[in-house]
Amino acid sequence: MTREVEIHVGGGFDALSARVSQALKRHAEGQDVREDHLTFSDWDALSKTMSLKRLELLRYLHRNPQDSVAALARNLGRDYRRVHEDVDILVSAGLIDRDGLALRTGYDEIRAVIAL
Repeated sequence: MTREVEIHVGGGFDALSARVSQALKRHAEGQDVREDHLTFSDWDALSKTMSLKRLELLRYLHRNPQDSVAALARNLGRDYRRVHEDVDILVSAGLIDRDGLALRTGYDEIRAVIAL
């Protein structure tokens, strides 16, 4: 089964409330509701979290779970300090799972919804 997270940019509280209401309604109808959403207030907030290097890191980690940040930095050929910073940010956002020192991505797919 593919695990996915839907990233929302903007939309405000009303959009969030509508997503929750729809999920609760489906659950009340007996549907199995398992959804992961990550909401950023605006494009600036998303761009501070998801850079090209961080996306590359997520893609690599998806294919190759790592035993540590040091192993990840070595395998990516990147500076340890920068990779550690990237990992901390992506863990805080919920896009990387950390078990002790081990790292893996919890999702197979990231979808983006950008409110206009």
